[in-house]
Amino acid sequence: MRPTHPMYPTQPMQALNGGRPRRPARALRCALLCALLAAAPSAVLAQAPAFPAKTIRLIAPFAPGGALDLVARVVGQVVTEQLGQPVIVDNRAGAAGAIGSEQVARAAPDGYTLLLGATTTHGINPVLQKLPYDPLKDFTPVSLVATIPHVLVVNPSLPVNTLPDLIKYARSKPGMTYGSAGTGSPHHLAGEMLKMATGIDITHVPYKGSAPAMSDVIGGQVQFMSIELTAAVSQIKAGKLRAIAIATAKRVPGVDLPTAAEGGLPNFEVTAWYAVYAPAGTPRSTVDILSKAIARGLGSGEARDKLASLNAVTVGSTPEELTTHMRAELARWSKVIKTAGVKAE
Repeated sequence: MRPTHPMYPTQPMQALNGGRPRRPARALRCALLCALLAAAPSAVLAQAPAFPAKTIRLIAPFAPGGALDLVARVVGQVVTEQLGQPVIVDNRAGAAGAIGSEQVARAAPDGYTLLLGATTTHGINPVLQKLPYDPLKDFTPVSLVATIPHVLVVNPSLPVNTLPDLIKYARSKPGMTYGSAGTGSPHHLAGEMLKMATGIDITHVPYKGSAPAMSDVIGGQVQFMSIELTAAVSQIKAGKLRAIAIATAKRVPGVDLPTAAEGGLPNFEVTAWYAVYAPAGTPRSTVDILSKAIARGLGSGEARDKLASLNAVTVGSTPEELTTHMRAELARWSKVIKTAGVKAE
């Protein structure tokens, strides 16, 4: 039998606690701790600054001075003006854009490291070679920014003024040469598309970049090439190159050239495209802020004028529209690469 002692009261606990059950101190401490833990995430979220709260880095995976670099600087200015935070364009060239692209794929998914991807990084390279990133799984699409059409140019000494002229001449001169920025480049694959569409026998001559290839078209070492209009327009105006067709289905505003479709090749479309990507896992709210800011900014007269000076067609899309575009490009270039048997060098 338990002894009567102040530590062992004989009256019920309810009586000692004014008729209410007494809660042990340990239970009270546990309840308080649980309440604090439940409140902690809300307190942290409440303190987190709204995006963007600091400088954004936009990686351009090609060297300064090219079309992608120039488009990246327009995008950087647009985002700065729209969101009020500075954007630094960081050129990380190498491996046909794969080095800079991988850096973004491995970056923190917080919206502060972005990539200006392109036809090569997200439309061709993933089909042509094994990459350290997956274009669909390792990136979050933000916005398709702009496109720059390719133009077919020939050495002015050739008796060729139109696309049908070129096809006819190539059939009469098997083995005529065309230049490119290297095996697997859009310039090279454009030539393969032309061969597939017409059955002509033309010989590919790869260069280390589109500039030396274009120089040799001017010099007559190779006879023609497909190249971004931005890169060739000054030489066309100077009479050093003859433009015979724009590689689009529809005419490009401000460009007085017939389309490939008008020349009898309705499916011959080659455009350089540029798009903003974030690392996979970036919050949708952050992606939406960036996408809407880019679309608003590209709609301004100043941004449109700057891109028009590059002969670029301004887009500004939703993330879903960019995903659809990229999947279509991967499928299209995959067909060309496999049919032509193109291998990476």
